[in-house]
Order: sequence, then structure tokens, then C-alpha cells
Amino acid sequence: MDPLEHGDLTVVDGLQINNWDRKVLEELKAGGVTGVNATCAVWEGPQETLRAVADWYELARDNADLAVLAENADDIRQAKRDGRLAVLLGFQNSSPFGDDYRMVEVFHRLGVRIAQLTYNIQNLVGGACYDDHDSGLTAYGRFIVAEMNRVGMLVDLSHVGNRTSRDAIDASAGPVAITHANPLSFADSPRNKPDDVIDALAARGGVLGCCLYPNVIGGEKTTRRQFCEMVAGLVERIGPDHVALGSDCTRNWSQDYVAWLRNGRWRPASAVPVEPQWPVWPTWFGGPADFPVLTEGLLEVGLDETVVAQVLGGNWLRLFDTVFPGAGQ
Repeated sequence: MDPLEHGDLTVVDGLQINNWDRKVLEELKAGGVTGVNATCAVWEGPQETLRAVADWYELARDNADLAVLAENADDIRQAKRDGRLAVLLGFQNSSPFGDDYRMVEVFHRLGVRIAQLTYNIQNLVGGACYDDHDSGLTAYGRFIVAEMNRVGMLVDLSHVGNRTSRDAIDASAGPVAITHANPLSFADSPRNKPDDVIDALAARGGVLGCCLYPNVIGGEKTTRRQFCEMVAGLVERIGPDHVALGSDCTRNWSQDYVAWLRNGRWRPASAVPVEPQWPVWPTWFGGPADFPVLTEGLLEVGLDETVVAQVLGGNWLRLFDTVFPGAGQ
């Protein structure tokens, strides 16, 4: 049998939050990426999010030779055959739903397939990873999760508080995801997850997308081998079906955008003691064009080719096949 080649894989990235244009799409293609969860809203409310979705319709139409908007796993598989990038639209907050659970179906009909419940701070749905007190999933949050289950929208717990994460895992009728985070034992960050959350996620059939963002890997000096050994350790501990990748790439943004990500409109800039800065990425992974080095690294730490193919994309495809059809009730 020929050795595994990165170009043969269907690579799916659990999350990127780029300032998207043709150049960024070309970077993903250069890295062999076939499918990506593309963040199109974080702090935006329903009206602003509609414009963001419309922007994606326009970008996909203007770059149809490179990209296609996807609604299911088969669209990603077809994109692989066509040599294009399949884009799943996603939210990193439930703010686009406002205070109306019916917006879940509205945005699902518009093509959104993944939504994170909270982004760093408490909202109507539940608590977040930077809250001093995690409220847990609220009554409204339970309706949101149930509606996401019904229509076929994947629940994402990446920036969600640990108590709210456990509540959402228990409340969901099907498996959920952590699209871009790491074990807390690997790097001490509020964004990373303790073993009890990861174990509960895997026990319900969910997937954890191991994240390359510098703040959650321990900084720019973390080596490729250290990251890949962490991935391999997770495979051994929770099983090869539950581990994937979510790079959290942030290409093409100005310095101002990181302040928007951190602060939104919920606090004034004057309340922030230090102006946020983009972190420095490690030399071995600076963006989506570097995905081939992950295939090399995972093979080097001893994962077999079948498991590497699962981690690079197969596990996301399986989860999408399970969740996206929805409960339909």
C-alpha cells in the first residue's frame, strides 16, 4: 500500500474565523483543506448576521471556482471530488438568535449549520468560559438546544463555561462538539476543557477539535511534536472517533478586530487595562496553508494512517452525517 499523502485526505477544519477573501480561500486550498466551519457572526444580532450571511453568498458566487457553500457532509465529499473548498456557515455565539428561539430555524434555512452557545461571557443561553460564575444552561438555552437538535444545527461548546457545557451535553438529544479547544491539562487557559467535560462529550458521541490558536496551546514556543503528542494522547484516552482539528485561524484581520472579538459592545474600551493584541503563532503553523505539517506530525507520533484520516476530517464528516439531518419533529 502506498504511504498516506496529505492530498489524498478529506481535510475538514472545525473552525476558522478569517476575514475571508479570494486570497484566504486560496490559502486553504494550498493547505489541502476541503471543508471548513467559517465563523460569520460572534457578537452580531439577527439583522447584522443576515448581512454577514449575504456577504458569504456573494463571496461564494464570485469565487465559485474555488468555494461552495455546504449544507451537509455529502457537499464536502463532493467538493473534494471537484477540487473546491466546502464552507459550512457557523456562529461563535447565540446572539444571532436574539431572544427568539425561532431564529434557529430561520438561520438554518439560510444555510447556517453550526452555532456556539456562548462566547466568553454570559448570555441568554448560559454561562461562558470567562465568567466568574457559570450559571449553567438557562431555560431559554434548553429551548435553543432542542431547536438546534430538531432542525439539524450542531451545538458547539468551545467558548462555553464548563457547567453550561455539561448541561448542554446532557440536554442535547444527539452528539455535540467542541470545535476548537484543547484539554486543560495541556495548556492552562479558561478556553480549554477539563477531563470531565471532554469525557462527557465523547460518551455521547461528540467530537473535540484540537485547536492551534497560540493562547490555547501554551504559546508560540509549543512544538509540533508536543501538539501532536497531545492529539495522540486524546485518541488513546477517549477513542479515535472523537478527536479532530479546529485550527481557529484568524487570517487577514487588522489589529482592531481582536479588540472587537474580546470586547464586542458589552464593555467600553476604557475598561480594558491592556489593548488586546493578536498572539504570535508558532513557526510550524502560521495558517491554513500549513495543514500538511499536521499530517506529517501525527504520523511521526505513531498514529496509524486510518486514525490520521479520521482526525484530519473523517470524524467531522461522521458527526455531520449524524447531526445535520435533524430530528425533524
